[in-house]
Amino acid sequence: MKIDFDELTNEARLHRFYSKYGKVAEVVGLIIKATGLEVFVGEICEVQVKNSHKVALTEVVGFVKDTVLLMPLDDLEGIGPGCIVRATKKTLQVKVSDGLLGHTLDGLGRPFDLSDVDTSSLVDYPVMQDSPDPFRRQPIANIMSTGIRAIDGLLTVGEGQRIGIFAGSGVGKSTLLGMIAKYCQADVIVVGLIGERGREVLEFIQKDLGEGYQKSVVVCATSDMPPLVRLKGAHTATAIAEYFRDQGKKVVLMMDSVTRFAMAQREIGLSIGEPPTTKGYTPSVFAELPKLLERSGMSDKGSITAFYTVLVDGDDMNEPIADAVRGILDGHIILSRKIAAQNHYPAIDVQTSLSRLMKGLVSEQQSKDASALRENLAAYADAKDLIDIGAYKNGSNAVTDFAIKVHHPIDSFLKQEVSEYSSYEETVTKLHQLFDQTSVL
Repeated sequence: MKIDFDELTNEARLHRFYSKYGKVAEVVGLIIKATGLEVFVGEICEVQVKNSHKVALTEVVGFVKDTVLLMPLDDLEGIGPGCIVRATKKTLQVKVSDGLLGHTLDGLGRPFDLSDVDTSSLVDYPVMQDSPDPFRRQPIANIMSTGIRAIDGLLTVGEGQRIGIFAGSGVGKSTLLGMIAKYCQADVIVVGLIGERGREVLEFIQKDLGEGYQKSVVVCATSDMPPLVRLKGAHTATAIAEYFRDQGKKVVLMMDSVTRFAMAQREIGLSIGEPPTTKGYTPSVFAELPKLLERSGMSDKGSITAFYTVLVDGDDMNEPIADAVRGILDGHIILSRKIAAQNHYPAIDVQTSLSRLMKGLVSEQQSKDASALRENLAAYADAKDLIDIGAYKNGSNAVTDFAIKVHHPIDSFLKQEVSEYSSYEETVTKLHQLFDQTSVL
């Protein structure tokens, strides 16, 4: 047997026969400062907690000269100067397979109950990915039925479209997401609960998702988790949706909420020394939003139809995050506190809401009926004060007369119980009947 010493020498030269570790030098707020590491931004590092066998996961978020800035993916408790830091040379990955359906994961993609998951089929999938190539995205041509009349009739959503649901707190965002999850025609549903109350997680799964949980994967990063986990939770949910999309499946991604994602990025940015700008949000927030939102949509393999909720501060639809998200997405659904106060559910303000792709998806007749409904709502709103005090006389204005006549039928059409399902065909038929002269009361 002939031994090739040159080949062995080359292999030995390339192989590192030692491990290099760093040390924690300082902990300031949310930031762990370490020295002696050769790492890159986004790399996962392990910190050995003193006097314990526990290993805390961290991620490289920046550098100050030779000092590495780490942010924890676990608790900071027990970490102090002198703790050993090991670089993994890897970025964050999530283990995915069809076996995750019907399960809930934490913000890093770890199942809460691992015993019920078939681990043999799990494969590693990168949490951070580039958005699909714009030239390889398929056009949006098919309608995604949501089972909700106000959306299907007036804000029709296409497969692969990205829609924002904008509202203040307590107006019904989560309930609307639950209705869409229950009634939408999707192969797989991925739900990202980012920065939400821990109390609402089980409630959302049992009450809102219901039977739909069996075809769903829920990623949960509650408000008490570190900001980096909340940030990664949004990307983890998107990565899982991408995995199923790449199998050619029709995927619906729901994220509640993008605002909490932006708040987590703001906390991280301020911790590493970024200057605050509008309302304290750092420049990185407005750079990270399109990176997250552009990952969904159509690709050359499948589709991710995405619904992102935006918690608007003080019901101000023009606050910085709402304004930035609205400019990125393919439409917006505005929920009104005033409409909700009238016991009208879903509290969708159809006059200020918009689906950018609706005209290219629906028939000409449906487009005309939707426009007629908006026009009559506007005409009634203009005359409402006169009508309420009895100052308006019937026959004064033909447009107002007709708006008064169809107001209650329109109101009934837009109202819908949480447990009430309306097929797309049924919705279009009812919308047309509102303005069919032979059927108007």
